[in-house]
Amino acid sequence: MARQSNIQPKHSEFVGRFRHLGLRVTPARLLVMEALSAHGGHMTAEEIMQWTSARYPAINLATIYRTLDLLTSMGLVTQTDLGSGASSYELVGDTLHHHLVCQQCGAVMEVDDAALTLVRERLLRDYGFRADPGHMAIFGTCKGCLDASHHTIASATQR
Repeated sequence: MARQSNIQPKHSEFVGRFRHLGLRVTPARLLVMEALSAHGGHMTAEEIMQWTSARYPAINLATIYRTLDLLTSMGLVTQTDLGSGASSYELVGDTLHHHLVCQQCGAVMEVDDAALTLVRERLLRDYGFRADPGHMAIFGTCKGCLDASHHTIASATQR
């Protein structure tokens, strides 16, 4: 019962956002927004489908994808490739952020958009290019994996 009271304020917030943007309020749109809100992070279309179909069995994956496309184009949802082979979706938050994705262990860390300020400034200054990175992922190796690989190299050289 407490769970329902948590969803209800979000439900009315989503209705308000749809109406503000001139969008029709549909069960699919509300359910996709509620799924992303309840999850609190990135979800694939298939994960959203599982969450929504438990609540609304008539929904199908094509509807989920159409809804995600619309919500993304309206600026309510972001789409990112986190390297899993499937796009991930997330509600647009109050602050823009990006992701650092470890190619070794798969860890995903959020990084504030301000971390890219110098890159954007340099692209504008050096190339006359105004970058709008949106919501992106940067792939590399996390500190834990770097530390582990340095430890492995150090151990091998001591032999």
